[in-house]
Amino acid sequence: MEFELWWLLGMPIFFALGWVAARVDIRQLVSESRTLPNGYFKGLNHLLNEQPDKAIDAFIEIVRLDPETTDMHFALGNLFRRRGETERAIRVHQNLLSRPDLPAEQKAHAGYELGMDYLKAGLLDRAEETFKGLLDSTYSVQARRSLLEIFQREKEWQRAIDAANGLQQAGAGARQKEISQFYCEMAQDALVRMHYDEAMKLLDDALQADRTSVRATILVGDVQNAQGDVEAALATWRRVEQQSVPHVALVATRMMDGYRKVGRPQEGVSLLKSYLEQASSIDLLEVVFKAVIELDGVEAAKQLVSEELRRTPTLLGLDKLLEARMVDAPAALLSELSMVKGLVHGYTQKLARYQCGHCGFKARQYYWHCPGCSKWDTYPPRRTEELNVMN
Repeated sequence: MEFELWWLLGMPIFFALGWVAARVDIRQLVSESRTLPNGYFKGLNHLLNEQPDKAIDAFIEIVRLDPETTDMHFALGNLFRRRGETERAIRVHQNLLSRPDLPAEQKAHAGYELGMDYLKAGLLDRAEETFKGLLDSTYSVQARRSLLEIFQREKEWQRAIDAANGLQQAGAGARQKEISQFYCEMAQDALVRMHYDEAMKLLDDALQADRTSVRATILVGDVQNAQGDVEAALATWRRVEQQSVPHVALVATRMMDGYRKVGRPQEGVSLLKSYLEQASSIDLLEVVFKAVIELDGVEAAKQLVSEELRRTPTLLGLDKLLEARMVDAPAALLSELSMVKGLVHGYTQKLARYQCGHCGFKARQYYWHCPGCSKWDTYPPRRTEELNVMN
């Protein structure tokens, strides 16, 4: 009973203390809100109502009446940049930087925002210079990320590698897969220029950075093939299966051509068929289908496509089956098959796309570097319809 009595006496006291604390918080909040200009609330309201033009007008008025409001400068500059008015954003952030009384933290912030203005405006040289000036500031990591973006845009791959290494050392996460891609970009260029030794050295660096790099493995085979060592190229391309069976579709044409060159096309067909059984792919089916018609005849090609269509029923597969049926179809049936194939083929053109796994950007060709979001190695090596069937 004594315990319950204390609780009864204590409850009003606790309630009173809570009420006093709430009153103090409310008074403080009201006091702070009164110090804010009315334009701040107008601008905030316009932003919430998705009216950026009116918000800008409100914030401009605040900055005009009180030029010392740094937060308003940052808000105004960012609004200008989002609207694409980069010249006005640049002037706002330059105005902030010109203030001698600006604290070091806010000065670094203003420098970073100015660099982003330059980047948005496409003034890459100015952006690079601005971000370099922030490497020893509190915005070092953000500046290094932006420098990495600039070097990729300019295709300065060695500088991109250095920037990525700098980010890793700054504790901003692993960048090994990107670094491997940068080496592959340089190796691709060396291969085009027929500088094979240089290409192989760069690809060795790419594989040191990322042992699982399918692209580097494919390019090593390309260099060996260009040097005339087809057997070595075939052995290298076969290693793609160990890294990722679905990616074999990207190298299937190379492999089939290589087996033809060394006089063992049937071995090539058998190998690619085994890959097809492990990982269904319309691109791989296309290569095997043409080789089977050439080596084993139309009936074998029909059987191949029919079996694949039963295993993975897609319109892309049906399109290929109709193509096989048309090869030796009687004249009376050919026109009907042609009409049906035309309808199916027209629709499959919309489905025969690769799709970025990060941003969803679709493309007819396979990309290692997404044109939409600029991420690396985000495209699955299968067409969109195949992915949908698998899901």
